[in-house]
Amino acid sequence: MDFSWSTQQRAAQSAVLEAVREAFDGRPGTDFFTRGQWRTLGDLGLLGLCVPTEYGGQGLGALETAGMVEAFGRGCADTGLVFAASAHLFACTVPIADFGTDTVRTKLLPGLCSGDLVAGNAMTEAEAGSDVSRLAVTAERTDGGWLLSGEKSFVSNGPVADVYVTYATTDPWAGHLGVTGFVVERDTPGVTASEPFDKLGLLACPAGTVTFDRCFVPDEQVLGGEGMGGAIFQHSMGWERACLFAGYLGLMDRLIERCVEHARSRRQFGHRIGDFQAVAHRVVEMKLRLDSARLLLHRACWQMDQGEDSVLSVALSKLAVSEGALASAVDAVQIFGGRGYRRDQGIEAYLRDTVPSTIFSGTSDIQRLLIAKELGL
Repeated sequence: MDFSWSTQQRAAQSAVLEAVREAFDGRPGTDFFTRGQWRTLGDLGLLGLCVPTEYGGQGLGALETAGMVEAFGRGCADTGLVFAASAHLFACTVPIADFGTDTVRTKLLPGLCSGDLVAGNAMTEAEAGSDVSRLAVTAERTDGGWLLSGEKSFVSNGPVADVYVTYATTDPWAGHLGVTGFVVERDTPGVTASEPFDKLGLLACPAGTVTFDRCFVPDEQVLGGEGMGGAIFQHSMGWERACLFAGYLGLMDRLIERCVEHARSRRQFGHRIGDFQAVAHRVVEMKLRLDSARLLLHRACWQMDQGEDSVLSVALSKLAVSEGALASAVDAVQIFGGRGYRRDQGIEAYLRDTVPSTIFSGTSDIQRLLIAKELGL
């Protein structure tokens, strides 16, 4: 098991880090990402990291992809943008690349990789968050395709997306085997996207509802085949829970850098605050969480690349990264004190951006249930 990076891989990560810093560094904003920013991400290759090169991607494996996403997360202060791009790639582009028809792949993947298209993952519903086997959105068989009906909630990138990867019940009596995945373009009659939600964090990523009103989807835009939606969704979640959260490793690294700099320059009682154990020990815990989470994430990605069963490792990784990022963001606010509470310092934004990490892609409690199941409990 080798997690070391080659000279070429390190150079690629450094290049992404510097390019992202130049394009997006600064304090987290409160506005949604722009199409110009999105195309810049495409130019940097960040929207197609693990997509085959024949469709405009870089053809990287999970471990290399994670390394690039971590560099992206460290270099970009706007975690909402990192999340939007990662959700686009892992929850939408990956299932299209791995399960889409040749027609759909040829038509959509180049634009999804270049930044000409934005994708939204439409799975969550008002009554179906963790339990994705009970979807109220249905797909009814019709001549040449399907008619989708119902509403999806909390679709990341939904209000601005050009393409949706969505899932619907096609056989209500078959549980997760009765779910089918679809690729739906924004301009399809019957598709309506709401205005963006007003959210706590990840502000650059717009999220809202998407409604399908007897929306016709041709057979060629079915992912995999009828009844494969549950398996396809779990496949995409493996990529998301592992590689998307590499962006949070970058965030944790950035937080440590900010806290060390502050602890060395801020003085109280005639000393640098870093001289006080209460502060120094917090920074040490932040470093411990980061390195521990990174090792778990790298192991999960390595197992994915080897084709091994990675369910346990991915769940452990997701749990460690999300809980660690949230704890470190709280510590950072404490280290910065009153300044950490002020928006102009940018520290409180990291706290707002880490809270949802313990909720999306399967809550921390869901990860614990998966881990317990894998342990035989």
